[in-house]
Amino acid sequence: MTTIKPPIASVGILGWMRKNLFSSPLNTILTIIILSILWFSVLPFLKWAIVFSSWLPDADCRETGGACWSVISSNYKIILFGFYPQDILWRPITAIVLLVSILAISRNRNYWNAVLGYSWIISLVIMGILLKGGIFGLETVDIEKWGGIILTLLLSVFGLTAAYPLGIVLALGRQSKMPVIKTFCIFYIELIRGVPLISLLFMSSVVFPLFLPEGVSINGILRAQVAIILFTAAYIAEVVRGGLQGMNKGQFEAADAIGLNYTQTMRLIILPQALKIVIPPSVSVLISAFKDTSLVVIIGLYDLLKTTQSTLSEPKWTGFSAEAYIFLALIYFICCFFMSSYSRKLEKELNTSLE
Repeated sequence: MTTIKPPIASVGILGWMRKNLFSSPLNTILTIIILSILWFSVLPFLKWAIVFSSWLPDADCRETGGACWSVISSNYKIILFGFYPQDILWRPITAIVLLVSILAISRNRNYWNAVLGYSWIISLVIMGILLKGGIFGLETVDIEKWGGIILTLLLSVFGLTAAYPLGIVLALGRQSKMPVIKTFCIFYIELIRGVPLISLLFMSSVVFPLFLPEGVSINGILRAQVAIILFTAAYIAEVVRGGLQGMNKGQFEAADAIGLNYTQTMRLIILPQALKIVIPPSVSVLISAFKDTSLVVIIGLYDLLKTTQSTLSEPKWTGFSAEAYIFLALIYFICCFFMSSYSRKLEKELNTSLE
C-alpha cells in the first residue's frame, strides 16, 4: 500500500502559518497589521539600539546616530554603587553576590530547614560587615554613602521581609475578638492605605525628626526603611485577611475538637492553608512595593534612580537619558521577573494554581 504524503503547505512551518496566521480573512488582515507594526517599530529600534549604537566608554555619542550606551559603560560604578568608595567596590559586589546566592538557594523548598535559617542570619551579618566595615581591618564606610543598587536591595529585601510577618499579625488582629486590638488594627490599616507612600516618606524625613530630643538623630535610610515596612504591611494585611476569610469554618471546629488553642490552630492549620491561597496577590503587593522603593529619590536618598539622575546631570550626557533609563528598567524587570517566576514555581509545588 502506497502512503501519500500530505501537501507541503499543510505541514511544517508553512502548515503552522496557514493554520494560525492565515486561516481566515480576518486572521490574515490582523497578521499583516501586526507584521507592519513590527516592521515600522521594532526594526528601527534595533537599528538605534544595536546597529548604530556606541558602547565604548567616554565615546563621543553625538557623532553617531544610534543609542549612546557609553553613558552606562562610563558611569556604571556611580549608577550601581553611588558614592561608595571606588577603591573598595569589591566589598559591595561580594555582598550582592552573597545575597543573590542565598536567594537562589532559598528558591528550592528542599532546603527550607534550620540550616537555611542560620545561613541567612550569617549571610546578613557578613554582608553588614562588608558594607559597613570597621572590624577585621576593613575601612569604615558611612551609611550615608550607600547608594545605587546597594540601597535599593537594602530597602526592598529588608522591607519586604519585615513587612510580611507584620502584615500577618495585623490581619489576625483585625479578626480578633478583642475590641481594642481589632479597632487599632482596623484604624492602622485603613489609615495607611488611605495615604500615598510619598507622604509617609516625607513624614519620616521631615516631620519625625522634629519630635526627637535635641541632639538625637536617626539615619535617613532607617527612617525610609521603617516607612516602607509600615506601608507595605497594611496592604499585606488585607491580602492575608482575604485568605483567612476564605477558610472553611469546619477547619476551626476541627481544631477545637482536637483541643488546639488559638495559637496552635493558626500556626498549624489555618495560616499554612490561607497563605498558600494568597500567594498570587501577595507577590503582586511585594512587586509593587519593590518598585515603590524608587520613591525614596523624593527625600534625597541615592538609590538606583537617584544615582542615574546624578549621572545624567553632567553636560556630556545631556540628551541620552533614554539609554540610562532603559538600563535602569532592565534591572527592575530582572528583579521583578525573579519574584514572579518564583511565585509561579511555588504555586505549582503547593498545587495552588488554577490549572
